[in-house]
Amino acid sequence: MPEILALLQNIAPLVDKTTLRRMNHVVFGMLVASGRVTMLGLSRWTEKGGSYRTLQRFYQSVLPWAALHWVFFRKRFLKPEDEYLIAGDEVVVSKAGKKTYGLDRFFSGLQQQVIPSLSFFTFALVNIREAQSYPIQTTQMVKSAAEKAARQAEAHKVKKTGEKKKPGRPKGSKNKKKQAMVLNPELVRIQTALHTLLDTVGGVLSLKYVALDGHFGNYPSAFMVRQANLHLISKLRSDAALYPAFEGAHRGRDLSPSMGRKSRCAN
Repeated sequence: MPEILALLQNIAPLVDKTTLRRMNHVVFGMLVASGRVTMLGLSRWTEKGGSYRTLQRFYQSVLPWAALHWVFFRKRFLKPEDEYLIAGDEVVVSKAGKKTYGLDRFFSGLQQQVIPSLSFFTFALVNIREAQSYPIQTTQMVKSAAEKAARQAEAHKVKKTGEKKKPGRPKGSKNKKKQAMVLNPELVRIQTALHTLLDTVGGVLSLKYVALDGHFGNYPSAFMVRQANLHLISKLRSDAALYPAFEGAHRGRDLSPSMGRKSRCAN
């Protein structure tokens, strides 16, 4: 307990003494408790002063978590001479019931199916030299009412007609003038979290790259990252087609081609 309280002194300027003491009990309970973490379970593992009511008061407090994570990282782990990049990933936690905030149906990578759950997206700073990540910001992904309605309408349409949209370009369609990229609601939420992280970090670190998993290996995700003046590191789908820039000599009277020979992305 004294060691934990000593570490928490790094964030003491941002919270009051009572909140700091309650956080001390919560951290201790999480470190020693076994099984699923609940407030009741934590209260049984904490020492004197860590009652269920105390933990309940702590979880009802509104704290500047983004600032707390950043200040703690700066004082304990930041090495300005090293190079860092941003890594982001989504975690889905199964959850039953009906009244939990943000409860919806999300895809679970572990179960390989959509389940009733909560979804959280976390951005971490990765020290490239040490190959060590430090979570800085966690945002709960909450779908809007309009997004849910659109999803239900699409599912109802597929169920009613019994036909799914065929892959590929419709026969007889023609080229159209390209429109500005419009991000879907998921990317909008992630983009907002990314800009919040960059505002928190400020000019302390020079960040150039964002690493995301293969779900974001597409043009809209790359467009989202480029709007933040960063570059995307991801994995393309196994069937992605790549077109390198044309480097040959132009022959004939037609326009000079801009793309080279088509190639497939290797697994």
